[in-house]
Amino acid sequence: MIRTWTLFMILSLFPAFIFSQQQSTRLVSKKDSIMPGMSTSIPFTLQNNSAESKTYDISVTTSSSLITPILAKGEFQMASRETSAYLVPLRIAAEAPQGNYSVTLNITDRNNGISFTKTSAITVSGNRNISLTPLNYPEFIRAGETIKATFLLKNNGNTTEDIFLESKNAVIEGDFSLLLEPNESKIITIHKITNPELSQNEFQNLNLSVYPKGNSKENQSEYVSTQVISVKPSDKDIYHRLPVAVSLSFIGMQNMGVYNDGFQGEIYGKGTLDKDNKNQIEFRAVTHNPIELNTFTQYEEYFLNYKRDHFFIHLGDKTYSSSYLTEFARYGRGGEIRYDFNTISIGGFYNHPRFFRDIKDEFNFYSAFKIRKQSEISVGYLFKTPRKGEIRYSDVRLESDAHLPYAKGKFRISGNVNLSGEVAYSTTQQADGTAYMVQADAVFEKFNGSLMYVKASPEFAGYFTNTNTFNGNVYYKISKKLGAFVNYTQDVKNFQRDTLLLAAPYRKYFQYGLQYKYLSSGSVILNNGYQKYQDRLEPRQFDYYERFFKVSIDQKIGMFQLNMEGQFGKTDNYLIGFSGNSSFYSANLSFEKFRTSFNVFGSYAISSRYQLQNQKQFYYGARIYSRFSDKTSLSIFYQNNYMPEEYFKDRNLFELLFHQQLFPGNELDLSGRYSLQRGQIGDKDFIFSMRYTWRPNVPVQKTAEYTSLSGNVSNLGIKKVEGIRLMLGSYLSVTDKEGNYVFKNVIPGNYFLEIDRSTTDINDIPTLNLPASLALSNKENIFNFGLTPAANIQGHIQFLETENKNQPILTEVLIQKEKKKKESIIVEATSKDQTYRKICFIGEDFDFTYLRPGDWTVKVYRNGLDKRYKVSNDKFQFTLQPSETRTIRIHVVKQQIEIKYQHESLKVGYNEIKKKK
Repeated sequence: MIRTWTLFMILSLFPAFIFSQQQSTRLVSKKDSIMPGMSTSIPFTLQNNSAESKTYDISVTTSSSLITPILAKGEFQMASRETSAYLVPLRIAAEAPQGNYSVTLNITDRNNGISFTKTSAITVSGNRNISLTPLNYPEFIRAGETIKATFLLKNNGNTTEDIFLESKNAVIEGDFSLLLEPNESKIITIHKITNPELSQNEFQNLNLSVYPKGNSKENQSEYVSTQVISVKPSDKDIYHRLPVAVSLSFIGMQNMGVYNDGFQGEIYGKGTLDKDNKNQIEFRAVTHNPIELNTFTQYEEYFLNYKRDHFFIHLGDKTYSSSYLTEFARYGRGGEIRYDFNTISIGGFYNHPRFFRDIKDEFNFYSAFKIRKQSEISVGYLFKTPRKGEIRYSDVRLESDAHLPYAKGKFRISGNVNLSGEVAYSTTQQADGTAYMVQADAVFEKFNGSLMYVKASPEFAGYFTNTNTFNGNVYYKISKKLGAFVNYTQDVKNFQRDTLLLAAPYRKYFQYGLQYKYLSSGSVILNNGYQKYQDRLEPRQFDYYERFFKVSIDQKIGMFQLNMEGQFGKTDNYLIGFSGNSSFYSANLSFEKFRTSFNVFGSYAISSRYQLQNQKQFYYGARIYSRFSDKTSLSIFYQNNYMPEEYFKDRNLFELLFHQQLFPGNELDLSGRYSLQRGQIGDKDFIFSMRYTWRPNVPVQKTAEYTSLSGNVSNLGIKKVEGIRLMLGSYLSVTDKEGNYVFKNVIPGNYFLEIDRSTTDINDIPTLNLPASLALSNKENIFNFGLTPAANIQGHIQFLETENKNQPILTEVLIQKEKKKKESIIVEATSKDQTYRKICFIGEDFDFTYLRPGDWTVKVYRNGLDKRYKVSNDKFQFTLQPSETRTIRIHVVKQQIEIKYQHESLKVGYNEIKKKK
């Protein structure tokens, strides 16, 4: 009796333990990790404790309609005293949400009608699965038309997804975000308008990216590629041409009450003389300037230079330079030649200065030696002869011939540090002199700086004389937002500048400060220092020393860029002999709108720098630049006055510039301005110019011969082949009665042959894919094709309860009753060179029209079709005849499930423990 009760307690309290002795661990684990979209079995332990056999009626219910029992009802027989397992097969819908569910077994004893229930808990795991599939997109499209592409986006998981859509190069039609329920799909359409002015055929890729909101790492991207055919191709040429600009200007100037005008012509060209781009040439010829020379007009200039491989030669006007210390920038007329070997370069020049009367002629010879890729040493010799009996324009006169040997070099010490320097020696009949220069640059992650020191003796006869100067700047990045800097500038004195330009005021400048970036769009700079300005002209307008503190703020607010600055200083005025305060306030506002940029600026100063103490100055102005189109632009500028320190340059007070492209290669420019010329204080001059420019491309080398394309359009059952218009880039041809066509005098290259479908019947289709890509290189080319009536495919998707095709077809009502949501499949029709896809719904018709006759294959893809259904035949192969309409039926069948039970008795045993005597 004790053993019987012990067995009863074990079976009652630990059925899972007993069942586990016979069932696999796989079934047990599935109760805790069931994946949606699968079928599984849940075991229930049943036991008959009576002395007679039992027959039970069993029904199964679940806590969700998305979890359905495959067999909702059944019966189960159990022998006396038997314990066994009853398996409940379940189908978990793909859209079943993640969570806990219950399965209930309702059991009724058929003999006595007693009912009881057993409940088992199951867990459906989460499954996130988004798929993106390209559907349809054009293979070819004409420039100016819109590329449209469709994609199928489907949520194959069991959680609702909040999905964000984006495209880098196309426009998404509809919302940029959407909610997708489990097993729900959407067709996403994107489009891109192509440029009608496209000059050549090109491929354009359209992409679509999808990812759950807030998790861009799960990004999925798909691309489609379409070839865009140019309808306005650029004029290809059989000649290699040299770009040349020829212009004629009419210039007038009112200068100090005297008016002058006249014409000035110019021709300029730069390019190569051969198709391999080896012979590079540049030339310019500018005639005499009819008015007084200034910054806004060109001076007379003639030059020609040529370069090929390692050889370079220049003839004519140029800014010649030997080295920084000996001859840094001397404009004149002469010639230069250079030849580069592998590691050695040799060269030299002759120069007759045009704007510096102290020097008559100068000759230079040099050699350069490459040590490493970015390190080099050069040695050279400069010889200068003075003009005899000419008026001198510099403080240091060149009385006799000067000989200046020099050496210079640049060295890359490491990836972060560069050193350069120069030493030079001069000798004349009167004295000898020396000069040297040292420069260092360093760039590191948090630190960068540059230092330069120049020294020239009083007797040195180079570009600098009696000069001792130092310049340097250092920046240190303290943090991501904060940096510190130090700048020191000291202008060189006694340099022999061309009389074409005035020298800037002598300046010695030192400042240090902090830069803080408080926002990504805003920063503030605080700096302190001193500056010394001295006028180089006589009589002097200013000579002062000033200590200052300055605050600068740069801030971007929307489309506006704002800059504000305030400076507060103490000025020692050496010109007048007093000290006073100097304060400056300035603001600059710029923005861009409607293809127009606007810039407004102003400043207010109370200074002691000039003739008066606490002198008030107010400067303001604006600039507007508008591009009305790619051919038309307008610029307007106004500023009421300039600071005295800017006397050395031409200064616009009012400027109007208008540019208009009349037609390709022909342009018109109009300008008018009031300005202060260099060195002037209050006299305003008026300058106007009207300039016409012609840009011919001069042929210099023939690169190819014209080709031709001919062929025949054969009649394969259509009404006629006469009058069909064909297009080959910008070339046109029309077929004759026999379908013959010809394109003559075609420039060699890659083309697309197109057919104008408005000149054929709507149902006529070519036997080859058109547009067809053709590479025309031979003198004569032949391309034949035919026209035939197009074929069609029509179909219907039927839902069948069984695979017996003689049964009545279920109506849409039954389909909706079987499943709330419509199921869809993808139908694909392919031939040798064509592919079409469509999403089709069960119970609906579909078709593929305008198909080329020939062998076709129709495939059916499930597209996430519920596993309860199958496609009885997912592939059709046939041959379409001209004008044929082939009808097919696709059967979606409800799968029949057969369940077999293997029943075995559950044996329970125990071990008896004997008591020790």
